[in-house]
Amino acid sequence: MSLRINDIAPDFTAETTHGTIHFHEWIGDNWAVLFSHPKDFTPVCTTELGAVAGLEKDFAARGAKVIGLSVDKVSDHSKWLTDIQDVSGHAVNYPIIGDPDLKIAKLYDMLAADAGESCEGRTPALNAPVRTVFVIGPDKRIKLTLAYPMTTGRNFDEIIRVLDSIQLTAKHRVATPANWKQGGDVIITGAVSNDEADKIFPGYKTVKPYLRTVSQPE
Repeated sequence: MSLRINDIAPDFTAETTHGTIHFHEWIGDNWAVLFSHPKDFTPVCTTELGAVAGLEKDFAARGAKVIGLSVDKVSDHSKWLTDIQDVSGHAVNYPIIGDPDLKIAKLYDMLAADAGESCEGRTPALNAPVRTVFVIGPDKRIKLTLAYPMTTGRNFDEIIRVLDSIQLTAKHRVATPANWKQGGDVIITGAVSNDEADKIFPGYKTVKPYLRTVSQPE
């Protein structure tokens, strides 16, 4: 199954470092960031999990919960947590999903259906596609997917930037331009007529007939 933007994020029940979760129930009315890893005790992933631990309060301030997944047993995750804290200086207080039977990796289309049924004997290279970020809304729909190669650490400041954009554009009839950051000008969507824009966004600037900009709304 191929997952696309606006698809319902597949629900599942899984063991995590925080016990058993039912994914949709765990999300609740929050936003969620699910980010996956091919195997425990891998160097790039160790730095990433630590980076997210350091940013967990920033995600929480945006009403977003974070959760990791690695294609290994929860018992291995628990041992890995010590290394992550040693490397990053941050304790991992968010859950990490165990996926020893590859079910969630397959459910989220990160591994093929015929990839096998056990993490045993699998190398990080075999699980290389399991390096995806999913941002999921309170409506349980996928808002963002990003897939990274194993040798490139993820930029979680970018994930926060995208989350800010998604939340802003869900609330207001605007879009964000390339390289937008909090406080920057935004684009009025094409669904807003000029007459409406005069009322909703007084003082907006017409760059092109199809490109109108305005200060970021509150």
